[in-house]
Amino acid sequence: MSARFGFVSVVPPFVGAQQEESVVAEYVTALTAMGGQRVDAQTLDSAGPLLYLVATGGTEKVVMDLRARRAQVAPDEPVVLLAHPGNNSLPACLEVLARLHQDGTRGRILYLRSAHDAQDLALVLGVVDDLVAHTALRGSRIGLIGDPSDWLVASTPAADVVQGTWGPQVVPIAIDDLLASIKGISSAAVAPAAASLVSGASGVAEPSGTDLADVARVHAALRSMVDEYHLDALTVRCFDLVLELETTGCFGLSQLTDEGVIAGCEGDLVSTVGLLWVRDLLGETPWMANPAQMDQSANTLWLAHCTVPRTMVSSYRLRSHFESGQGVGIQGELPAGPVTLLRIGGTRMERLWLAEGEIIASGHAEDLCRTQAEVRLTSGHVSELLRESLGNHIVVVYGHHADRLRAWWEMFI
Repeated sequence: MSARFGFVSVVPPFVGAQQEESVVAEYVTALTAMGGQRVDAQTLDSAGPLLYLVATGGTEKVVMDLRARRAQVAPDEPVVLLAHPGNNSLPACLEVLARLHQDGTRGRILYLRSAHDAQDLALVLGVVDDLVAHTALRGSRIGLIGDPSDWLVASTPAADVVQGTWGPQVVPIAIDDLLASIKGISSAAVAPAAASLVSGASGVAEPSGTDLADVARVHAALRSMVDEYHLDALTVRCFDLVLELETTGCFGLSQLTDEGVIAGCEGDLVSTVGLLWVRDLLGETPWMANPAQMDQSANTLWLAHCTVPRTMVSSYRLRSHFESGQGVGIQGELPAGPVTLLRIGGTRMERLWLAEGEIIASGHAEDLCRTQAEVRLTSGHVSELLRESLGNHIVVVYGHHADRLRAWWEMFI
């Protein structure tokens, strides 16, 4: 099995190999047991994140030289310095980090109180996972199928902004290509998918058999585009499906997300990046929704959308799409439990709103999108959305992850 990360032991030129090993041996053993692989100055181009185990003082220039070499293959990788209590390791790390910040390079010191401290070693693994997520985002491809919906006036960043700040490459795809692909797929080809959608539902209200076949065709067409363009995620100007074909993308987006391909609505690149970030960093399935109603005194928020990953719900009914009354929308029941809410924003997607709370109810109101969840915030306040809105759509993920997400954002954005 390949190593989770690499690490290089750093000593000054005047320290011999035997002396170096006497200082770092226990740390090398601990890091190796965690899935690390020791590399040397000649193998800094190893795959995966690289950590710098600063063995002694006098290593400041050596670290800077090693970082310059590593930057040739990983220019955007933050410098993670591992310090320990002896041999002036910590003073050297402090000096290096100050210089990195002067140069505009991201970096962080992890202080290991000993080679046997489980809590500190767990922090190392957390940072490794952060670096892996950063690399994954930098290598991702998001398909933008059609232009963002006209109403997303604050959620239409240029492709270079998405890539420059968060890393993913935006792949533009004409909406007409999707429409043509959908028309070319026969009902017989998607009959099993439509049948599976119905068999898993607790009920079917408005959708007809034709509606079900149509949304299954949308999924098949989107799936083919994922394969053709090698996409990790996509977002669709989905209301064009309603206008042109009298069908919806709600099932297709839900199913793709459950298949491991992040899928956002309405051509919203900002929210799609948020969905992809959550998946890559936390390994959890996220949901994208509208903040539809709020109660400031109770610090509660109703979220609603006509699609939801079916793996997130305890049950679902098949309804029409709320705004149009056409196609198929998913009315899912989201279980009660802890959740984290987030929204990316700003002219360069550099801002972040985070809150934690609990889902306390699912709803069935007929004047909102079909899947509805009431969240009571336990950190953050709903009034923040009114004062400093970063945009409409909110990303929701089960569990309390605000500290983890904020730490990653502070390090990488």
